[in-house]
Formats: sequence, structure tokens, C-alpha cells
Amino acid sequence: MDPHMLEDMDPPMPINRVPTAAPTGTGAVAQPLPQTQPKSAPNIGPTTSVAIAPAPRQATVVAHQPTAVAPAIPVPTIAAPTTLPPTTTAAPAAQPAPSRVEPTGTTTASPPAPLAAATTAASVAAAAAQTIPAQANFASIAAGQPVLRQEKAALLEVHKLQMKFGGLTAVDNLSFLARHREITALIGPNGAGKTTVFNCITGFYRPTAGAIRLHTTTGLVELQRLADFEVTSKARVARTFQNIRLFSGMTVLENLMVAQHRRLERDAGHGLLGLVRGIFQGKRFRKAERGGIDRAVAWLDRIGLTGRADDPAGDLPYGDQRRLEIARAMLTEPVLLCLDEPAAGLNPRESFDLARLLRSIRDDDGVAILLIEHDMSVVMDISDHVVVLEYGRRIADGTPDTVKNDPNVIKAYLGVEHDALPDDAPVAPALAGASS
Repeated sequence: MDPHMLEDMDPPMPINRVPTAAPTGTGAVAQPLPQTQPKSAPNIGPTTSVAIAPAPRQATVVAHQPTAVAPAIPVPTIAAPTTLPPTTTAAPAAQPAPSRVEPTGTTTASPPAPLAAATTAASVAAAAAQTIPAQANFASIAAGQPVLRQEKAALLEVHKLQMKFGGLTAVDNLSFLARHREITALIGPNGAGKTTVFNCITGFYRPTAGAIRLHTTTGLVELQRLADFEVTSKARVARTFQNIRLFSGMTVLENLMVAQHRRLERDAGHGLLGLVRGIFQGKRFRKAERGGIDRAVAWLDRIGLTGRADDPAGDLPYGDQRRLEIARAMLTEPVLLCLDEPAAGLNPRESFDLARLLRSIRDDDGVAILLIEHDMSVVMDISDHVVVLEYGRRIADGTPDTVKNDPNVIKAYLGVEHDALPDDAPVAPALAGASS
């Protein structure tokens, strides 16, 4: 009971005295009052007390007669039970919480709903962070042996790819991943469908079925829905071919400048507006052109062709042309570089230089590489991940050390059963140089 209300009350009335009528004009009916004591809470029983949350202070109506009082808070009469549990009283708080009275007479405070909801949401989020593994959305990509690793996020996702030419199935239900800042090698015997997979990824072929997804910082790109030129311009996927396709009549420097034409257009202005700007604002175009030349010269330094910048590209040795073609592809600023047999026809020294260049692209430029190659010394030396194809199907997938000793890979390259090999036969002779 509010202490202020008790101070405004007259001396206590006799225990059994009950007013017969309310004061005139008040409209209130007086109820029988239990035995009370001055300035103390009602005594309900010998061992139990009930803590009642205070109500807002109200004006007390006092009758003209000194013994008639209309209380601000009607107190119900509660019969004391024969046996009661121990007394429990809710502890006061700075901001009282809503209370409910239990049937046993115990008053329990309930937590505020917003606080409980926030606590529940935080608990759910923490539990989800501990139970959901990284890259769980790719868990259903590969069938058979698991190919997922948690070191790096997936960049390229090939899912159940199928490519048919009439009645010939060149690629059949192929799934694999290529990850950021890794070199993924696609190997297999001749006719396994490796180049067909490249042509589907880069837009030269439209797959019969399946999906090819590129996971970039700007979102998910469905490569199978893009035209070949859009794969380079929008998805930023560059490639080279088995046969060198340089502009042999242009100089080495001009080949590298051609690869930057989109960036030069963007820096100097697009379309007719860019042409007008080039006429009246030549300074802007010259600045963009100087930037393109600087980038081309930097790549010439990396591939060791600075001294031949003004020579026709067709006059370069075969190995230099290979490296120039890779440098030209890199100047398109790709996120994925697809190389189709870049070491074909190279001598050991040129293969060594190529391997060093590809490692620097992965480590220094942070560009993922998808590689088709028959030179196993190069594949096993630089690859982080190897996928093996045979007749358009994936037969092995994993690290180089795992793949080169896989019985299915040995069978595909040798054409014999693994058990048929003599005991003194070397492991995977077709993968010569894999251990070096």
C-alpha cells in the first residue's frame, strides 16, 4: 500500500465496523475491510505475504464522517489456507517489470518482451554461425568423391555439364570447381573433351544441359547464357587457344595495346561522345593512352620482351609468342584465365619460364587459372587442383599427388588394368616428370 495514501487516512476504524453507505455524492460503495494496523501491509496469514505491484497514486475520497473512508485500492479478502509454501517476494527494480500472481500466492516478474526477443535472436545467430560450414552452398556440386576444400572460395562452378553433337556426347554430366587464386588443371587423354569444356565456359559452344556459374564480387554470373564476347567483356574471363592467335603483322607493343581497347574507351569516353571529347579534349585521351603504354611496357618487362617491343609479333620465337599471348590476355583484366595447352611445343627451358610466369600470375596478380595441358611435368609442378577427364566424364579429382597415383588415371593413360602392371613397373609412366 502506498505510504502517502496511509498518511492521508484517518485513524483506523474498529475491526468489525462496516460502513452502511457511501458518502453522499461520491458514487462509491465501501467494502468490508480486514483487520489492519497503522502503516503496515495487510496481514493475510501467519507465514505468507503477497507482494502487490504499486498502482499509480490516486486521490483519496474522505467522507465527512470521521470513520468512513473510501480506499483508493480495494483490497480483496483472501482466506488463509491451512498450509502455505514459504514466502516469496519479488525484488524491486529500477524499472518494474510486468508481474503475474501465481496460484500459490508467489509473485513472479516476467522479462520485457523486446529484451527476450533480442536475446533469442542473438542466440539463434550465434548457433547458426557455429553450425553452418563455409561454402555449404557448393556441397551438392560434386558427386562421388568430395572435391570441396575450405582454404579458398569457389570462383568457377561447373555443374552437371553436358555437350552433345548429334548422337555424340562429348561431355557427360561433368561437375568440378575452380577456386580463387589457384591453378586448376584439366587433364586427360586425347579426345577426353577438355577443349569442349573450355569452349562451353568461354561461350563458343552453348551447352546442351547443365550450368556454368562464375562467383564474382559483384554477384553470380551464368556463363552459359552469355555470348562469347560478353564472357570476356562482362564476366572477365580470358582465354588462349592451342594455336597461337597473335596479330603477326603488328608490333609486340601494339598487340598489347589492342587488348586494352575497352579500357582506353572507358578512360577517354565511349562512342560518339568519346570521339567528340577526343577532338576537343585531346589531353584526356593522351593521358589514357600513356597509361595503356605504361601497362604494356610493364608486362613486356615481366615476360622479357622489352627489347623487342617494336618488332613484328610474327618474328618472335615460338616460346616468346606463347608468353606474349598470355600477357595480352592478362591486359584484359580477367578474374579467370583459361589456357589451352600453353606448354605445347616448348622446350624444357621455355616450359620452366612458362611455369614461373603462371605462378607469378596466381601469386602476384591474384588471378585464378584454368589450365589444359599434356605436359605432366608442368601440371604437377604448378597445379593446386587437378581434374581428370576420360570420354567426357570425370574419373579423378584432387591434389596432384593424389591424382598421379589414382588407379583410374593410370588405366586411362596406359590402357591397362592397374593389377596387370608388373611389380617392377614404375607408377604412372605416362605421368613422367610428375615427381620432379
